[in-house]
Amino acid sequence: MNAGERVREAWRRDRVFEFMLPPPQFDLPVDTRHGPILYLEDVSVSFDGFKAINNLNLYIDDGELRCIIGPNGSGKTTMMDIITGKTRPDSGTVWFGQGIDLLKLREPTIARGIGRKFQKPTVFEQLTVFENLELAMASDKRVWPNLFFRLAAEQRARIDEVLELIRLQDQRSCLAGILSHGQKQWLEIGMLLMQNPRILLVDEPVAGMTGEETERTAELLTSLAGRHSVIVVEHDMAFVRSIARKVTVLHQGSVLAEGTMDQVQNDPRVIEVYLGE
Repeated sequence: MNAGERVREAWRRDRVFEFMLPPPQFDLPVDTRHGPILYLEDVSVSFDGFKAINNLNLYIDDGELRCIIGPNGSGKTTMMDIITGKTRPDSGTVWFGQGIDLLKLREPTIARGIGRKFQKPTVFEQLTVFENLELAMASDKRVWPNLFFRLAAEQRARIDEVLELIRLQDQRSCLAGILSHGQKQWLEIGMLLMQNPRILLVDEPVAGMTGEETERTAELLTSLAGRHSVIVVEHDMAFVRSIARKVTVLHQGSVLAEGTMDQVQNDPRVIEVYLGE
């Protein structure tokens, strides 16, 4: 096709451009009738001969708050990368509920049902707190609809609800850049909540926080359990104890121990490879 033909093709009256198409939908129902909302079974992945994940089996119940701990290099970050589609395992299966094979989905599609908060907050510092939440709202992000976008009453109500949940009502009109470190972390969690994920992955949420901010973060995460499944990766053992119902210990890419905080803290294997450090 020459240049003239390409131009005529582009401007055909029946031509539908990609930015005008409806966004892809994460519209399959999540089947949690058997309890778990997330299954990782026999998952392994290697990088340049190093086995980062080694026959990992992990099950997260619907509405559960689970803490994941383990020494550096134990596979925590790689596990989250696999769940969110950033890394594809060499073997094994990863299911969202009974019927959604996450290994067949791309990262942006997975993000519609599974939200991930990295350790360093990534908010839009030149926008207000309200605008950050508005921008993060689960909505049509294509160019044409956004030219005429106006917040509906129910959308404003949802933003107000999240502002109250993350305790930033009084900062709604403040620029995100002037927030404290802890407040930025809460704002980013709020931005994820605006997308209504079924699962939240939260990486070291209290690193660098004050004692008061840490307590508030514990209250926030525990309040989310039940409405969401929350997976927290954290090194602060006092914080883990304050929120944990169930703790999973990773070591060399697989589950070393699992149970209550008291159970894992008293496990000789955990003491040897992690808590004894």
